[in-house]
Amino acid sequence: MFSIFTELIGLCLGIVGMLLTLVATILPHWRITAYIGSNIITAVGYLKGLWMECAYYSTGTFQCETYKSLLALPPDLQAARGMMVVSMVLSLAGCVIAIVGMKCTVLMQGTDAKSRLAGTGGFCFIAAGFFCIIPISWTTNEIIRMFYSPVVPSSFKYEIGAALYLGMASALLSIFGGAVLCFSCCRNEGESARYRGHRSRPFHPRPYHSNAYPSHPMTFQNPAALSAVNPASNNRHDGRSAKGQILDLRSPSPSSARGSSYSGYDLNGFV
Repeated sequence: MFSIFTELIGLCLGIVGMLLTLVATILPHWRITAYIGSNIITAVGYLKGLWMECAYYSTGTFQCETYKSLLALPPDLQAARGMMVVSMVLSLAGCVIAIVGMKCTVLMQGTDAKSRLAGTGGFCFIAAGFFCIIPISWTTNEIIRMFYSPVVPSSFKYEIGAALYLGMASALLSIFGGAVLCFSCCRNEGESARYRGHRSRPFHPRPYHSNAYPSHPMTFQNPAALSAVNPASNNRHDGRSAKGQILDLRSPSPSSARGSSYSGYDLNGFV
């Protein structure tokens, strides 16, 4: 039950991270115009993202335009595009693989590779988080460096947009969700290994102890000798030869014990 709950938590965190990554990739709020210095009173502000650049005016008009040429973009923007797309693809693959490998699903039920698939999905989520956090950190560092540079004019300085915060949150959620799935996979593998080790041990049956028989030593008694001492037993031993010996596992009766001295193995009883 604990493993199922852990897998569900990891999958939910990975799905939320994937959705936030998608939103952060689409939104143009990566760079926002900084209103500082001579740029305080400006009628136009700019937003720059991975796919488009938008301008908003003081009158409330909002206008966006996608980038026309991919090769004309700066190298950091091209790399950020590619990494964010790879991050979304890995998140989607991790979601599908984790669903197949979870214990609460009927796919591949009863196979040893089921828990490994859940761990593979967690690894995909972790890789997606790293592919997302690299362009986010890169862009954030570039914005901060240009903001504090005295050479860059105030009209060319930008601030950190909301998409970068969403991207950072999505990367952390994806990494944490993948780590939870991997932990669940390792726990399941450990339980399976212990179970297989228990099954492979040789079976040694315990000695059978029964209280059905008394613990006193067995005695050998001659029926002929007993009949000579106890006449009441003559009727029972008629027709038997003196050579017939029986193995009496029960204790002798009190009457015969009192009237006979042959309570053990005695050679005189055979004479």
